[in-house]
Amino acid sequence: MGIKSFNPYTPSRRHMTTSDFSEITKSTPEKSLLTSLDNNSGRNNQGKITVRHRGGKGRRQYRIIDFKRYKDDIPATVKSIEYDPNRTANIALICYADGEKSYILAPEGLKVGTKIMNGPNAEVRIGNCLPLSCVPVGTNVHNIELHVGKGGQMVRSAGGDAQLMAKEGKYATLRLPSGEMRMVPIQCRATVGTVGNGDHSLITIGKAGRKRHMGIRPTVRGSVMNPNDHPHGGGEGKAPVGRPGPSTPWGKPALGYKTRKKNKHSNKYIIRRRDGKALSK
Repeated sequence: MGIKSFNPYTPSRRHMTTSDFSEITKSTPEKSLLTSLDNNSGRNNQGKITVRHRGGKGRRQYRIIDFKRYKDDIPATVKSIEYDPNRTANIALICYADGEKSYILAPEGLKVGTKIMNGPNAEVRIGNCLPLSCVPVGTNVHNIELHVGKGGQMVRSAGGDAQLMAKEGKYATLRLPSGEMRMVPIQCRATVGTVGNGDHSLITIGKAGRKRHMGIRPTVRGSVMNPNDHPHGGGEGKAPVGRPGPSTPWGKPALGYKTRKKNKHSNKYIIRRRDGKALSK
């Protein structure tokens, strides 16, 4: 998929780019796989803001994606590649031999008319979903389960893939896109291939309005706020932070302060962190 640029008839258009959507084969979604998407603008059930800088996005519907893919040994045909406004990756509409339809993440190279299958008996081919125990070492995979039967949770964004590095006993070792080396139960499922729409990271937003369409409101520095709004605020002119280190609006340490628990239960599954440091057992 390529990148489309525009004639600079306004300053915001000069650097704006979008996808050319050359891979998209169908513009309207499958109605049976749509559901409503509430716009709560970062508020909880009491109406209080729990996530800042949210609100005002364009109306959209959620596409129900099959991240589990536990419909085994029934071949499916790719009917279309579609755009999904809720994620960076494109999605593929597939139709099983028994007539059931579902959406999956569209891997790179998947074409309309391709036959795909799920389960241990499926071939190791782009778009097929298998347990890691059935995938050869060195294969690139995505949409990886962390717990058997829960559905894919890792490596789901555009252009992402993880490499299967080793299989030993009950666990498979994966190298994630961040560089982290992690063990996953070997019966967890993953989809073969790389997530499509890899050029998404090259898109330039170009203007503030596109961010508002995504539901992201402006963010300003704490140093330009008043002291009752942020610990960095106040003072005459440009004032320093005035604290031992930078803080969040609620006074907690920020910008580099590590918040991961030292005894987090999943530490034992991480062989090497993304910064290259091995975890002490």
